[in-house]
Amino acid sequence: MSHSFARLVFAVTAVFFAAFFIWPVLQILKGGFIDADGHFTLAYLSALLTNPTYLGGLRNSFALACASTTLAILIALPLAVVSDRFLFPGKALLGSLVLVPMILPPFVGAIGIKQIFGQYGALNALLHHLHLLAPGATIDWFAANQFWGIAIVEALSLYPIIYLNAVAALANIDPAMEEAAQNLGCTGLRRFRKITLPLIRPGLFAGGTIVFIWAFTELGTPLIFDYDRVTSVQIYYGLRDIGANPFPYALVAVMLFSSVAIYALSKTLFGRTSYAMMAKATQAGGARALPGRQAWGCTLLFAGVTFVAVLPHLGVILVAFSQDWYGTVLPHAYTLDNFHLALGHDLTVSAIGNSLRFASISTVVDVILGVAIAYVVVRSKVAGRQVLDFLAMLPLAVPGLVLAFGYLVMSQDGKFFSFLNPTRDPTILLIIAYSVRRLPYVVRSAAAGFQQTSETLEEAAQNLGAPPLKALIKITLPLITANLIAGGLLAFAFAMLEVSDSLILAQKQLYYPITKAIMELFQLLGDGKFIASALGVWAMVFLGITIAGLSLILGRKLGAIFRV
Repeated sequence: MSHSFARLVFAVTAVFFAAFFIWPVLQILKGGFIDADGHFTLAYLSALLTNPTYLGGLRNSFALACASTTLAILIALPLAVVSDRFLFPGKALLGSLVLVPMILPPFVGAIGIKQIFGQYGALNALLHHLHLLAPGATIDWFAANQFWGIAIVEALSLYPIIYLNAVAALANIDPAMEEAAQNLGCTGLRRFRKITLPLIRPGLFAGGTIVFIWAFTELGTPLIFDYDRVTSVQIYYGLRDIGANPFPYALVAVMLFSSVAIYALSKTLFGRTSYAMMAKATQAGGARALPGRQAWGCTLLFAGVTFVAVLPHLGVILVAFSQDWYGTVLPHAYTLDNFHLALGHDLTVSAIGNSLRFASISTVVDVILGVAIAYVVVRSKVAGRQVLDFLAMLPLAVPGLVLAFGYLVMSQDGKFFSFLNPTRDPTILLIIAYSVRRLPYVVRSAAAGFQQTSETLEEAAQNLGAPPLKALIKITLPLITANLIAGGLLAFAFAMLEVSDSLILAQKQLYYPITKAIMELFQLLGDGKFIASALGVWAMVFLGITIAGLSLILGRKLGAIFRV
């Protein structure tokens, strides 16, 4: 590829990121650190850090992220080790079911969890039935400690990201490394702690970073649990007086600094870590068969974790199929009317169409831009290509809540981008937000394809007279179609179910995406909860098919898409 084309891609990407990534971030910083006279000030930040309410919110958000990430690692790591090392009954099926939690945004799963563990939910009804709870007595399991309810819901939703990274990292370990340790007397858990864990630590930290940032900035789940003592919800409520109150700006700035610091720490400590493996193991690696009882123990481990992880999904599905569900183990009666209403309700019909339109256009933008960026980064020698790679990956470090707030600020009346004001029509901003947030997935997928495809094929085509661009389109792109489909599908699926951008930017019912419609329906009295759950089930089916397709296309390489 010519240097002129590489420079053109660099310039276009730089302009795109300057306008829709750096500029909104600068608007946040300006609102939080520039006073009314235009002077730099730390007064807002200082007042924020001395305000018990805001300081408590930051503390809770950080603790929530730590708890969610720790729980997710404790769930994912044993499963990844068992999956990589052993053969057991039902392994293929259970290995696929482990990914089921990814097919639903955490806040939708929270609807099901509240129905099961609420004061008049299924668990209390079961305890009454078993005479383990006094008649008339109730326990609201998560109302007393909403913090752990949110942490558990988020861990059960996000642990597959760590699982995928851990499985990919374990698959790359040369068996000779562990064999050598065993020959020197280092066996069992000691070998795992001393040899295996350090080798897979980059993969664990990569997945853990994504989970931490996600949990740190999660908005939907705390809203469902009515837990307003976290920064994300405080920012959301602060949007009402965005023009006059500097504290939401300062809160978003603190959240931004924290997320970028975590991302930078991940890149510095583990982003470039690599270990030299021996050329060939002296014994064949791979999963090994276990005796019957141990093999079934592995099956039970996977099945047990999967059952607990899909409880939120089962709750949502049962709510969606129920006419009424109050104070019983299972719903009183079942119906399909909720699904008809979900597809015929004034709020949902337009929401489904909006999400399809926004996600489709943003995916096209991502594929075009992602292929161009990946090609320049992998194939060209242009100066600054690593900067381009860093820019493309940076949206992983900046939460959707932060970017959405930045877009809202930069499009206020009187600002340069006021023509994009979402209070009138958020379409363009939502498409841009979805594109920026999901671009890293497409870039990573395309870059992996280019790295695995020999450059000599394009050189041969060019030697036969094909221009560089034609050689790329005719030769290379068909060879990396699987990678592009995988990245595009992932970008499309997650754009369809994007939460933070949708909740903040979609302010008119006419433009609500699916996630905003689910949130609004859930807050309605009457049958709102049932219609919201039915719409959530439609979303689960859609994203479930997408994840299954991605697993077939990429297999163990799927985890590489979720790497910082």
